[in-house]
Amino acid sequence: MLTAQQVKEYARKAGADLVGIAPPERFANVPAERNPLSIFPDAKSIIVVGRRITRGTLRATEEGTNLGAYEMFGYSWLDGEFIAMMTFEVVSFIEDNGWEATPLFPFPPEAHPQGIVVREGSPAPNVYPDFDHAAVAAGLGEISYHGVFLSPQFGPRQRFQLILSDAPLEADPLLTESICGQCGACVEICPLGALDASADQTLDIAGKQMTVCGVDYGKCKACRNGASANRYHPSGKPDRLAALCTRTCLDQLERNGKLSNTFSREFRWREPWALDTMGQSVKPAPL
Repeated sequence: MLTAQQVKEYARKAGADLVGIAPPERFANVPAERNPLSIFPDAKSIIVVGRRITRGTLRATEEGTNLGAYEMFGYSWLDGEFIAMMTFEVVSFIEDNGWEATPLFPFPPEAHPQGIVVREGSPAPNVYPDFDHAAVAAGLGEISYHGVFLSPQFGPRQRFQLILSDAPLEADPLLTESICGQCGACVEICPLGALDASADQTLDIAGKQMTVCGVDYGKCKACRNGASANRYHPSGKPDRLAALCTRTCLDQLERNGKLSNTFSREFRWREPWALDTMGQSVKPAPL
Protein backbone atom coordinates (compact mmCIF):
# COMPACT_ATOMS: atom_id res chain seq x y z
CA MET A 1 0.00 0.00 0.00
CA LEU A 2 1.47 3.36 -1.05
CA THR A 3 1.53 5.87 1.78
CA ALA A 4 1.66 9.65 1.92
CA GLN A 5 4.99 9.43 3.74
CA GLN A 6 6.50 7.34 0.93
CA VAL A 7 5.33 9.85 -1.69
CA LYS A 8 6.68 12.79 0.30
CA GLU A 9 10.04 11.15 0.93
CA TYR A 10 10.43 10.32 -2.76
CA ALA A 11 9.39 13.84 -3.79
CA ARG A 12 12.00 15.36 -1.50
CA LYS A 13 14.68 13.05 -2.90
CA ALA A 14 13.60 14.21 -6.36
CA GLY A 15 14.17 17.83 -5.32
CA ALA A 16 10.91 19.02 -3.77
CA ASP A 17 11.18 21.64 -1.04
CA LEU A 18 7.44 21.55 -0.30
CA VAL A 19 4.94 18.68 -0.55
CA GLY A 20 1.34 18.76 0.60
CA ILE A 21 -1.71 16.57 0.04
CA ALA A 22 -5.33 17.72 -0.09
CA PRO A 23 -8.43 15.50 -0.13
CA PRO A 24 -11.00 16.01 -2.90
CA GLU A 25 -13.63 17.37 -0.50
CA ARG A 26 -11.59 20.57 -0.05
CA PHE A 27 -12.46 21.42 -3.66
CA ALA A 28 -16.20 20.91 -3.25
CA ASN A 29 -16.98 24.61 -3.76
CA VAL A 30 -14.55 25.21 -6.62
CA PRO A 31 -16.27 25.87 -9.99
CA ALA A 32 -15.98 23.00 -12.47
CA GLU A 33 -13.93 25.07 -14.91
CA ARG A 34 -11.19 25.45 -12.27
CA ASN A 35 -11.65 22.23 -10.34
CA PRO A 36 -8.91 19.58 -10.58
CA LEU A 37 -11.60 16.93 -10.13
CA SER A 38 -12.97 17.90 -13.54
CA ILE A 39 -9.69 16.58 -14.92
CA PHE A 40 -9.51 13.43 -12.78
CA PRO A 41 -12.96 12.72 -11.24
CA ASP A 42 -11.72 9.60 -9.43
CA ALA A 43 -8.80 11.38 -7.78
CA LYS A 44 -8.48 10.63 -4.08
CA SER A 45 -5.46 12.87 -3.53
CA ILE A 46 -4.44 16.28 -4.86
CA ILE A 47 -0.67 16.42 -4.35
CA VAL A 48 1.07 19.80 -4.49
CA VAL A 49 4.83 19.78 -5.03
CA GLY A 50 6.98 22.91 -4.94
CA ARG A 51 10.50 24.19 -5.19
CA ARG A 52 11.91 27.34 -3.68
CA ILE A 53 12.93 30.46 -5.54
CA THR A 54 16.39 31.00 -4.12
CA ARG A 55 16.78 34.22 -2.19
CA GLY A 56 19.86 35.09 -4.23
CA THR A 57 17.82 34.96 -7.41
CA LEU A 58 15.78 37.85 -6.03
CA ARG A 59 18.97 39.67 -5.05
CA ALA A 60 19.63 40.51 -8.71
CA THR A 61 16.20 42.15 -8.91
CA GLU A 62 16.49 43.85 -5.51
CA GLU A 63 19.69 45.53 -6.67
CA GLY A 64 18.05 46.45 -9.99
CA THR A 65 21.10 45.33 -11.94
CA ASN A 66 20.05 42.03 -13.53
CA LEU A 67 16.36 41.29 -14.03
CA GLY A 68 17.06 38.24 -16.21
CA ALA A 69 18.35 36.10 -13.34
CA TYR A 70 14.88 35.92 -11.83
CA GLU A 71 13.19 35.48 -15.21
CA MET A 72 15.19 32.31 -15.84
CA PHE A 73 15.99 30.77 -12.45
CA GLY A 74 12.88 32.02 -10.66
CA TYR A 75 10.30 31.63 -13.40
CA SER A 76 10.80 30.00 -16.81
CA TRP A 77 13.47 27.39 -16.02
CA LEU A 78 12.10 26.79 -12.55
CA ASP A 79 8.63 26.01 -13.91
CA GLY A 80 9.50 24.49 -17.26
CA GLU A 81 12.51 22.41 -16.31
CA PHE A 82 13.43 22.10 -12.63
CA ILE A 83 9.94 21.52 -11.17
CA ALA A 84 8.65 19.78 -14.29
CA MET A 85 11.34 17.09 -14.11
CA MET A 86 10.75 16.66 -10.38
CA THR A 87 6.99 16.33 -10.95
CA PHE A 88 7.53 13.72 -13.68
CA GLU A 89 9.72 11.67 -11.35
CA VAL A 90 7.07 11.71 -8.60
CA VAL A 91 4.33 10.79 -11.09
CA SER A 92 6.45 7.86 -12.31
CA PHE A 93 7.02 6.72 -8.71
CA ILE A 94 3.29 6.73 -7.98
CA GLU A 95 2.49 4.82 -11.17
CA ASP A 96 5.30 2.31 -10.48
CA ASN A 97 3.35 1.53 -7.31
CA GLY A 98 0.16 0.77 -9.22
CA TRP A 99 -1.74 4.06 -8.94
CA GLU A 100 -2.55 6.49 -11.71
CA ALA A 101 -1.15 10.03 -11.50
CA THR A 102 -1.86 13.10 -13.64
CA PRO A 103 0.71 15.93 -13.67
CA LEU A 104 -0.55 19.48 -14.14
CA PHE A 105 1.40 22.54 -15.28
CA PRO A 106 0.52 25.99 -13.84
CA PHE A 107 -1.33 27.49 -16.79
CA PRO A 108 -3.35 30.52 -15.61
CA PRO A 109 -7.00 29.75 -14.75
CA GLU A 110 -7.98 33.12 -16.24
CA ALA A 111 -7.36 31.63 -19.72
CA HIS A 112 -10.45 29.34 -19.62
CA PRO A 113 -12.13 28.32 -21.88
CA GLN A 114 -10.13 27.40 -24.97
CA GLY A 115 -12.30 24.73 -26.54
CA ILE A 116 -15.78 23.28 -26.78
CA VAL A 117 -17.60 20.90 -24.43
CA VAL A 118 -16.97 17.31 -25.56
CA ARG A 119 -19.16 15.50 -23.02
CA GLU A 120 -22.52 16.57 -21.60
CA GLY A 121 -22.19 17.86 -18.05
CA SER A 122 -18.46 18.52 -18.33
CA PRO A 123 -16.78 21.94 -18.57
CA ALA A 124 -15.11 23.01 -21.79
CA PRO A 125 -11.41 22.39 -22.19
CA ASN A 126 -9.09 23.38 -20.90
CA VAL A 127 -9.66 23.19 -17.15
CA TYR A 128 -6.92 25.12 -15.35
CA PRO A 129 -6.92 24.86 -11.54
CA ASP A 130 -5.70 27.68 -9.33
CA PHE A 131 -2.40 26.36 -7.96
CA ASP A 132 -2.24 28.82 -5.05
CA HIS A 133 -5.72 27.64 -4.01
CA ALA A 134 -4.52 24.04 -4.18
CA ALA A 135 -1.41 24.81 -2.13
CA VAL A 136 -3.55 26.36 0.61
CA ALA A 137 -5.91 23.36 0.49
CA ALA A 138 -2.89 21.06 0.83
CA GLY A 139 -1.83 22.79 4.05
CA LEU A 140 1.30 24.43 2.64
CA GLY A 141 0.49 28.04 3.52
CA GLU A 142 -1.87 30.96 3.00
CA ILE A 143 -2.61 33.88 0.69
CA SER A 144 -0.98 37.17 1.70
CA TYR A 145 -2.70 40.52 2.08
CA HIS A 146 -1.53 41.50 -1.42
CA GLY A 147 -2.75 38.22 -2.93
CA VAL A 148 0.45 36.16 -3.18
CA PHE A 149 0.92 32.68 -1.73
CA LEU A 150 3.10 32.47 1.40
CA SER A 151 4.66 29.40 2.98
CA PRO A 152 6.05 29.37 6.54
CA GLN A 153 9.38 28.21 5.13
CA PHE A 154 10.02 30.65 2.27
CA GLY A 155 7.30 33.30 2.37
CA PRO A 156 6.54 34.12 -1.29
CA ARG A 157 9.62 32.31 -2.66
CA GLN A 158 8.23 29.16 -4.32
CA ARG A 159 6.42 27.74 -7.33
CA PHE A 160 4.15 24.72 -7.55
CA GLN A 161 2.91 21.96 -9.80
CA LEU A 162 0.06 19.53 -9.14
CA ILE A 163 -0.35 15.78 -9.28
CA LEU A 164 -3.80 14.19 -9.22
CA SER A 165 -3.91 10.55 -8.16
CA ASP A 166 -6.38 7.83 -7.33
CA ALA A 167 -4.04 6.70 -4.56
CA PRO A 168 -5.87 7.23 -1.24
CA LEU A 169 -3.14 9.15 0.58
CA GLU A 170 -3.45 10.72 4.01
CA ALA A 171 -4.23 14.43 3.68
CA ASP A 172 -2.37 17.22 5.44
CA PRO A 173 -4.22 19.58 7.80
CA LEU A 174 -4.75 23.19 6.77
CA LEU A 175 -2.17 25.61 8.09
CA THR A 176 -3.55 27.24 11.23
CA GLU A 177 -0.82 29.70 12.21
CA SER A 178 -0.71 33.11 10.55
CA ILE A 179 2.19 34.13 8.30
CA CYS A 180 1.00 37.46 6.91
CA GLY A 181 0.52 40.06 9.61
CA GLN A 182 -1.36 42.43 7.27
CA CYS A 183 1.23 45.10 8.04
CA GLY A 184 0.30 47.00 4.87
CA ALA A 185 3.92 47.50 3.75
CA CYS A 186 3.03 46.06 0.33
CA VAL A 187 0.30 48.69 -0.09
CA GLU A 188 2.50 51.58 1.03
CA ILE A 189 5.51 50.68 -1.12
CA CYS A 190 3.71 50.24 -4.47
CA PRO A 191 4.62 53.27 -6.63
CA LEU A 192 1.62 52.70 -8.92
CA GLY A 193 -1.06 52.54 -6.25
CA ALA A 194 -2.16 49.12 -7.48
CA LEU A 195 -3.04 47.86 -4.00
CA ASP A 196 -6.16 49.22 -2.29
CA ALA A 197 -6.57 48.74 1.46
CA SER A 198 -10.10 50.18 1.27
CA ALA A 199 -11.25 47.23 -0.86
CA ASP A 200 -10.44 44.34 1.50
CA GLN A 201 -12.20 41.06 0.91
CA THR A 202 -12.26 37.71 2.70
CA LEU A 203 -10.93 34.77 0.75
CA ASP A 204 -12.23 31.37 1.88
CA ILE A 205 -10.35 28.23 0.81
CA ALA A 206 -11.65 24.98 2.27
CA GLY A 207 -12.78 26.86 5.38
CA LYS A 208 -9.51 28.75 5.86
CA GLN A 209 -10.25 32.47 5.73
CA MET A 210 -7.72 35.10 4.70
CA THR A 211 -8.02 38.87 4.18
CA VAL A 212 -6.82 40.16 0.80
CA CYS A 213 -6.71 43.80 -0.30
CA GLY A 214 -8.01 45.05 -3.63
CA VAL A 215 -5.52 44.56 -6.49
CA ASP A 216 -5.64 46.46 -9.79
CA TYR A 217 -3.98 43.90 -12.04
CA GLY A 218 -4.09 46.34 -14.94
CA LYS A 219 -1.64 48.52 -13.03
CA CYS A 220 0.41 45.45 -12.10
CA LYS A 221 0.77 44.60 -15.78
CA ALA A 222 2.31 48.05 -16.32
CA CYS A 223 4.69 47.64 -13.37
CA ARG A 224 8.41 48.05 -14.12
CA ASN A 225 9.54 47.17 -10.61
CA GLY A 226 10.18 43.46 -11.01
CA ALA A 227 6.73 42.34 -12.13
CA SER A 228 6.42 40.60 -15.49
CA ALA A 229 3.68 39.54 -17.87
CA ASN A 230 2.26 36.04 -17.46
CA ARG A 231 4.49 33.95 -19.70
CA TYR A 232 1.77 31.39 -20.45
CA HIS A 233 -1.20 33.50 -21.53
CA PRO A 234 -1.87 37.26 -21.79
CA SER A 235 -5.10 36.94 -19.80
CA GLY A 236 -3.26 35.48 -16.81
CA LYS A 237 -2.38 37.59 -13.80
CA PRO A 238 1.08 39.17 -14.04
CA ASP A 239 3.89 37.47 -12.16
CA ARG A 240 4.61 39.53 -9.03
CA LEU A 241 6.98 37.25 -7.12
CA ALA A 242 9.95 39.53 -7.88
CA ALA A 243 7.96 42.78 -7.83
CA LEU A 244 8.66 45.55 -5.33
CA CYS A 245 5.53 44.73 -3.31
CA THR A 246 6.49 41.07 -2.88
CA ARG A 247 10.18 41.74 -2.22
CA THR A 248 9.05 44.17 0.48
CA CYS A 249 6.74 41.49 1.87
CA LEU A 250 9.66 39.04 2.00
CA ASP A 251 11.84 41.55 3.82
CA GLN A 252 9.13 42.28 6.39
CA LEU A 253 8.42 38.59 7.01
CA GLU A 254 12.09 37.88 7.60
CA ARG A 255 12.55 40.86 9.91
CA ASN A 256 9.57 39.73 11.97
CA GLY A 257 10.86 36.17 12.29
CA LYS A 258 7.97 34.63 10.38
CA LEU A 259 10.01 32.30 8.12
CA SER A 260 12.00 29.18 8.97
CA ASN A 261 14.45 29.60 6.07
CA THR A 262 16.73 32.20 7.65
CA PHE A 263 19.90 34.03 6.63
CA SER A 264 22.85 35.78 8.28
CA ARG A 265 21.84 39.16 6.86
CA GLU A 266 18.63 41.08 6.13
CA PHE A 267 17.28 40.87 2.59
CA ARG A 268 17.06 44.66 2.21
CA TRP A 269 19.74 46.94 3.62
CA ARG A 270 19.34 50.06 1.47
CA GLU A 271 16.46 52.12 0.13
CA PRO A 272 14.69 50.18 -2.65
CA TRP A 273 14.52 51.46 -6.20
CA ALA A 274 11.19 52.21 -7.89
CA LEU A 275 9.98 53.26 -11.33
CA ASP A 276 6.70 54.74 -12.52
CA THR A 277 4.80 53.45 -15.57
CA MET A 278 6.97 55.61 -17.85
CA GLY A 279 10.16 54.08 -16.48
CA GLN A 280 11.12 57.19 -14.55
CA SER A 281 12.78 56.81 -11.17
CA VAL A 282 10.57 57.69 -8.20
CA LYS A 283 11.12 57.63 -4.46
CA PRO A 284 9.07 54.86 -2.81
CA ALA A 285 7.04 55.71 0.26
CA PRO A 286 8.94 55.18 3.53
CA LEU A 287 7.69 52.24 5.60
